[in-house]
Amino acid sequence: MNHAVIEAMAASGETADSLAAQIGVDPKTAAKWANPGRIPQTRHRNRVAELLGREAEHLWPDVLKRREPAWFRRWVDVEREAVALRAFQLAWVPGLLQTEEYARATLAWEALTPAEVEELVSARIARQAVLSKERGPLFVAVMDQAVLERPITADPAVMGAQLAHLVRWAELPSVELHIVPGETRAYPGLNGPFTIADLPDGARVAHVDSQARAQIVEQASELATLERRWERIRSEALPRGRSMDFLREAARSWT
Repeated sequence: MNHAVIEAMAASGETADSLAAQIGVDPKTAAKWANPGRIPQTRHRNRVAELLGREAEHLWPDVLKRREPAWFRRWVDVEREAVALRAFQLAWVPGLLQTEEYARATLAWEALTPAEVEELVSARIARQAVLSKERGPLFVAVMDQAVLERPITADPAVMGAQLAHLVRWAELPSVELHIVPGETRAYPGLNGPFTIADLPDGARVAHVDSQARAQIVEQASELATLERRWERIRSEALPRGRSMDFLREAARSWT
């Protein structure tokens, strides 16, 4: 248990129910904030700390140890709380399913020092714990066929290991992978990748990638647009079983 949070709740007279009512979240979500490693989303953290009469860094010291870029941390918090994640990727394997070597290759041409690359790779791999934790989110990922066929480095073993890694993840009941075949004509996925997160309180938040800094989307009208695009993209993808066969065959092609 997070004893700092428990002590602060006792001292302030707050409970999970009272915090939830003031913050506007489900009481079950608020109760998890007293568990090790469970940190409130960025938009809630300072308010919770204020209600408990403590500094956020005192209640959740792991905030100071985080390796992901500051602008990306709010989305990592969303991933930790989500009950379901739906991701579409046009060119890359989703970050939550990448191997270390594949992740490192995606950063190879950025203006980063070797140390900075390793920090980002470590942060990306650490995020994957959300998929294997008890009662983790359902993760549904749709990828364009090009993701499986484009070499990420000159070494084919990197892609071979990555696709074998995808097969292992896809065999879990909480992970679904779907492939949009290459012969598919123009479809909404060509506009770019995005992820939609379903939160315990019924709210939805999206993460939309771009060539510059990605953005978090919460406006209802924009979420509705992404929901429509998701449904159309998903309708173009192969069913889970056929996608698995496709994925296994692609993995063999790299060995």
